[in-house]
Amino acid sequence: MAAKGLFLSFEGIDGAGKSSHIEALADAFRAAGRSVVLTREPGGTPLAEKIRTLALHEPMDALTEALLMFAARRDHLTQVIVPALARGAVVLCDRFTDATFAYQGGGRGFDWDSLLILERLAQTLSAPQADLIQKSLVQPDLTLWFDLPPTVAAQRLAGAREPDRFEAQPLAFFEAVRAGYARRAQADAPRFARIDADQPRAAVAQAVHAAVQTRGYV
Repeated sequence: MAAKGLFLSFEGIDGAGKSSHIEALADAFRAAGRSVVLTREPGGTPLAEKIRTLALHEPMDALTEALLMFAARRDHLTQVIVPALARGAVVLCDRFTDATFAYQGGGRGFDWDSLLILERLAQTLSAPQADLIQKSLVQPDLTLWFDLPPTVAAQRLAGAREPDRFEAQPLAFFEAVRAGYARRAQADAPRFARIDADQPRAAVAQAVHAAVQTRGYV
């Protein structure tokens, strides 16, 4: 019997360390005999990567930003994520829709209900795609939220690279982003695993493994 596709997203503000744990989890799934697709948002397809460049570097208002994020996501879903799930792969995605609610909804203060409408428009599949993954509104099976105080994240990122439009925002912006993540986690608690990212790397890795193992994924 073919393995069921599995979709995991990694969320958190820049500096939380989520990206450094994706490859290790990918290796664990590969060791278990699973096919793994590593991807990211915004991005993951040629079109979505172009949108990523615009979103990170060009000035725009919050609605334009949100529309671009969901446009990139729709292409990413139809071209990469859904086909991978349909063939039984494990998809590990560096950020997904929760980031839009956190950054555009929390950080930018864009209307939450409007984001919910855009989410349903962009992430609802029609048959036969929906039949292949047994659900029409595509969401991760598990979201690993790397929660870190923005002050600690800022210390980690200091001097690391030239900041983009988001990384250059003030501390209050990232406090609002963190609150946005918390709101999403509260609204869909079974999907979320909060990872305390303000601890040594080995402890974070152990927490990630435990969250995945508890659900019987590896």
